[in-house]
Amino acid sequence: MSENADLLALLAEMKKSMEKGQEEMKDRMEKGQEEMKDRMEKGQEEMKDRMEKGQEEMKDRIEKGQEEMKDRIEKGQEEMKKGQEEMRKGPEEMEKATRRNEEKNKKK
Repeated sequence: MSENADLLALLAEMKKSMEKGQEEMKDRMEKGQEEMKDRMEKGQEEMKDRMEKGQEEMKDRIEKGQEEMKDRIEKGQEEMKKGQEEMRKGPEEMEKATRRNEEKNKKK
């Protein structure tokens, strides 16, 4: 009987050891899963920040481009107005020059 008792004690000890090992493995897995979850969340947050930064940079570039286009359009419109004014003055100036020439010719 003593052999059976020894075997039973050994089996009980082995069972406790296995249960302890299983518990440790379970704890390690849970800890690993938590670490993985934290890393994933951190990675997602970093990606979100990069995306927002990229969008902000694009927005700034677009606004700058629009401002440059607006300035160019305004400058072009000013040049067109000047050109139109010169064209209007052109016939008047030609008439004046023609009259001067005619007056010079009469004096000769």
